[in-house]
Amino acid sequence: MIPYGKQQISDDDIQAVVDVLRSDYLTQGPMVPRFEKALCDYTGASHAVAVNSATSALHIACRALNLGPGDQVWTTPISFVASANCAMYCGASVDFIDINPNTFNLCVDKLEQKLIAAEKKGNLPKIVIPVHLCGQPCDMQAIARLSQRYGFKIIEDASHALGASYNGNKVGSGTTADITVFSFHPVKMITCGEGGAALTNTTELANKMRSLRSHGITRDPQEMTEPPHGGWYYQQLELGYNYRLSDIHAALGISQLAKLDRFVAERRQLANHYQSLLADLPLHLQTCNTNESSFHLFTLRVKNNTHTQLRNHIYNKLRGKGIAAQIHYIPIHTQPYYQKLVQQRCVLPEAESYYRETITLPLYVGLELSVQQRVCESIESVFKACNKPQLETKALPEEGCKALKLGGHR
Repeated sequence: MIPYGKQQISDDDIQAVVDVLRSDYLTQGPMVPRFEKALCDYTGASHAVAVNSATSALHIACRALNLGPGDQVWTTPISFVASANCAMYCGASVDFIDINPNTFNLCVDKLEQKLIAAEKKGNLPKIVIPVHLCGQPCDMQAIARLSQRYGFKIIEDASHALGASYNGNKVGSGTTADITVFSFHPVKMITCGEGGAALTNTTELANKMRSLRSHGITRDPQEMTEPPHGGWYYQQLELGYNYRLSDIHAALGISQLAKLDRFVAERRQLANHYQSLLADLPLHLQTCNTNESSFHLFTLRVKNNTHTQLRNHIYNKLRGKGIAAQIHYIPIHTQPYYQKLVQQRCVLPEAESYYRETITLPLYVGLELSVQQRVCESIESVFKACNKPQLETKALPEEGCKALKLGGHR
């Protein structure tokens, strides 16, 4: 079965892990600080706090920004559930902003409309979590302007977007967000096996997150409430967690990070190839800037697919041919857990339409062009079998790169 995504591991990655296994430290040694420095050097951020997953990073980011009961987080419904769950861990509530039908990201216009209404009610969010779906950055400059106007903090969920750029800066640089979160799961741009990181330019936030990832414990005498009893002494100053990343995972991350630009370049080439192969089919492709996106995923929408039958037919056709297409994502607000939290069901028409139409095609470093050809021929055969009209998909030039413009509303 050809997966929708997978890791690319080479001999030097394996050797990096073996070297740690033969060293004196498997955890809490020198590799995690080295990995954190490498992340800062790559992105331009001042501080990186490596943890055992992006979910953990989101959680401590919320805690560092003092999110708690009575506070609100707003985010996109089209993401993995962790983007919303982090607020629930803190006892806060979650609300959702519908998506832009072209970029599939949180819609800035809808965010602004919701902020205007919430300000009148005295019910503004404490944190907004934009998600860079598929690796295409949100309009962070516009979101940052709104944060200054309405006073909310920004946690940039860049789990899909390590290696992506925005306005000439690497995602994670902190130019438009208080904290940026990355994921190092095996299907992401680089992997630690499992892992995540929270990056910030604010020393206070970084120190808070470092404390939270390790039980809320300090060994610094300057932070203690009384003089140390001896060299063994530590104090727990707050309720923290065991979210540490091991040196084994960090070593793999360091080795992988050195190859990130090459990985992203290959993903962009593969995405361009898909765009060319699919150009004449009745599909919506994500509006994106090929020079900005990291292309964690290649996600498309089947036009006018009101009841999901055609999308499902394509999904089953690909699966039947040994191609593990996937769906990213089921709208978070439709999950049973979130539906029972509100008295009236949240209705987000663009997100729900997107879910009926979306399908994710295989995209990973090492994907063969012949496999892409097979994927696209399989999709084309479904349209021919259904006698669907071949609608034109127009190419939209965007700052010298190839991007595809989506059609109108369904």
